[in-house]
Amino acid sequence: MSRVTLRPLVEADRARVHEILSAPEVSQWWGDPDEETDSLLAKAEAQAYAIEHNGETVGIIQSWEEASPRYRHAGIDLAVHPGHYGLGLGAEAIRILAQRLFDRGHHRITIDPAAANVRAIHVYEKLGFRRVGILRDYEQGLDGTWHDGLLMDLLEGELKGELR
Repeated sequence: MSRVTLRPLVEADRARVHEILSAPEVSQWWGDPDEETDSLLAKAEAQAYAIEHNGETVGIIQSWEEASPRYRHAGIDLAVHPGHYGLGLGAEAIRILAQRLFDRGHHRITIDPAAANVRAIHVYEKLGFRRVGILRDYEQGLDGTWHDGLLMDLLEGELKGELR
């Protein structure tokens, strides 16, 4: 049985989402908390979910989907509040969402952490994601400098671990 549930983000989540994205350990990877919060709640191109544990929103996870039959795949982004690091809650959320995406007919899922985000990369590799390559000068940091990203992917059948 899973310790986390995913539910669609709603406007009432704005303050908590902003709090999560404002934590220095998160904003260094996600960027401007105001812009990111607005983007997550706009639901324009991605589906965003609250990650709940024991009735508390501990993080956010979103997915986007490429529907073209020749390239059909999906991508995931994740942020967990640092007060909940090390509990495996983000990994469980990824397992749940990845399985939903595979069940929807996707054969591959990508994730693209900052190349310097060692903590996230470690978690993704434990789940079965593989390094595909470096995306040079992939994203601009809050300080205006460009940083590399790491493209990782997971094929259906490679997802590791079980929900607790």
